[in-house]
Amino acid sequence: MLKINTICLTVFCLLFAIEKSQAQSWVSGCYYDVQNNKNVGLIKLKPSNKEPIKDEAFIEFKTDSKASSIKLSASELSSFVMGRDSFVVAAAPRTGAWSKNGLDFVEVIMDEDNRIYMFSGQSGGGGSGWSLGLGGGFGGGGGGFGYGIGTGVSIPLGGGGHHATSYFYGRNTAVMKELTPFNFVAVMSDIMGDEQEVVEQIQQNKYNLNNIGKLIAYYYKVQAEHNNSQGNTITQ
Repeated sequence: MLKINTICLTVFCLLFAIEKSQAQSWVSGCYYDVQNNKNVGLIKLKPSNKEPIKDEAFIEFKTDSKASSIKLSASELSSFVMGRDSFVVAAAPRTGAWSKNGLDFVEVIMDEDNRIYMFSGQSGGGGSGWSLGLGGGFGGGGGGFGYGIGTGVSIPLGGGGHHATSYFYGRNTAVMKELTPFNFVAVMSDIMGDEQEVVEQIQQNKYNLNNIGKLIAYYYKVQAEHNNSQGNTITQ
């Protein structure tokens, strides 16, 4: 038993080290400034550095691997994409776990009329508060976003405070509200109301905040199956 535990611990530490290295590396992506100009290059979330503007999260950007990097504060951005994950700028909500920053980034994990946003990081304390969930994601709706919830270890990139994940919903970040265990069934049933099969699963309490990633993946799987079956019917 001791040998098995030692092996498991070794594997976990190895995975942690690999993902931490990835979290601190440059990722292909792009950002949109406040005038909605698109800039393509490499992006790094590295909130352990000194922020350019007090109480604002930031990213680092460079046009290619040989270029010098620049720091871009949240107030200079409207959104950015790293790989398959899309982030938008949000002001600190009145409720929910949040970082020490007044402006930070939330990940778009569902892009419908009512979006679902995720903030995952250090609540309070030092650092900008972001953790990067590494691993596979899932495809979704329109809006030009790629998004997903990482399936690997979540690596805290900031310092201090405690790790916390909060979810929000709304047409945009200006009106977003916290998604809680108390409103989860009503909110998600409304957002996913076009797929009755999924709504039934939600109302039977088979999904909650702890497995929201599986719920969203399930929703898009059912939606894709229905779209494919409709397309085949039309073709025939």
